[in-house]
Amino acid sequence: MSNKDTLEGLKNELTQTSHKWLVTGAAGFIGSNLIEFLLNAHQSVVALDNLSTGHESNIEDVLKNVDQGLHKNFNFIKGDVTDIDHCMSATEGIDFTLHQAALGSVPRSIKDPMSTHKNNVDGTFNMFKACVDNKVKRVVYASSSSVYGDDPDLPKKELKTGKPLSPYAASKYINEVYGEIFSKTYGLPVIGLRYFNVFGRRQDPEGAYAAVIPKWVDALITGDDVFINGDGETSRDFCYIDNTVQANIRAALCSNKMAYGKAFNVSYGQRTTLNELYESLKTLLRREIEGLTVGEAKYRDFRPGDVLHSLADTSLSREVLGYVPEFSVPEGLEKTINWYIENTKKRAL
Repeated sequence: MSNKDTLEGLKNELTQTSHKWLVTGAAGFIGSNLIEFLLNAHQSVVALDNLSTGHESNIEDVLKNVDQGLHKNFNFIKGDVTDIDHCMSATEGIDFTLHQAALGSVPRSIKDPMSTHKNNVDGTFNMFKACVDNKVKRVVYASSSSVYGDDPDLPKKELKTGKPLSPYAASKYINEVYGEIFSKTYGLPVIGLRYFNVFGRRQDPEGAYAAVIPKWVDALITGDDVFINGDGETSRDFCYIDNTVQANIRAALCSNKMAYGKAFNVSYGQRTTLNELYESLKTLLRREIEGLTVGEAKYRDFRPGDVLHSLADTSLSREVLGYVPEFSVPEGLEKTINWYIENTKKRAL
């Protein structure tokens, strides 16, 4: 891998120019990592978040990791993408929009489909419309591997999807439909990114809908039960956050018109079963925390709406966007494990 393919190489390239970026869902896991990268690349960033699921502490953590002289390039707006006026105000003078704001989680969408639709569909429509009206140069939005639904084929290829299995999956599918329509009808360069199980620093371990890796790490450290849905042979294509950041920036800077109105897979391209993941986390934690005792996981019923296996074919995103996933799952876990440990300790105080 050459330096220009790495995230550090991309940052060095970006520092040669100056753009104004909008990041929605800015106080969330992925949004806050995007902001940190952009500010360190000497970019001007407007952050939009209603703080319903995001945390102000994530923004505070970002600013701690950015030279104080660059703080002047940052503007946080507490606002909601479901409010068109907030979207219009936030997109004024913006060059690139990275739209991450959404209500995640398949189980949450099954329990409360109306909120999922309002935030994910209405909110994304509002953002697209505001970007058209304010002549934003390019929009990158977060889609999801859930759009593959009941399609059994592996690896997942962009041109073949199945039927969505949850309201969350349906909302992301609708986002892709609108992305294509806004590109073709209004000339807005829109690019979707189908995320596959992103993990990394600032991922929230709390709440009923927490992602599996931070939730398991937290449980293993505190001695709580770890639950695995199904027999543990369910597999996922986990993607370290820095790969996801790279994909967003490359998509935003992509001038290939073949990309507009389409959605691309973003992951590493490797399957990990839940059983394998659990063993890896136990090994890492035992290495980092002397004397840690961990028990066996408890198995329970498979969750409705989930897919059994996911694996991304990233060849199209490599070809069209120039995306080159840099960090494997083991490498990502190595880079993240101490953050998870410190975060658990902080919350215990």
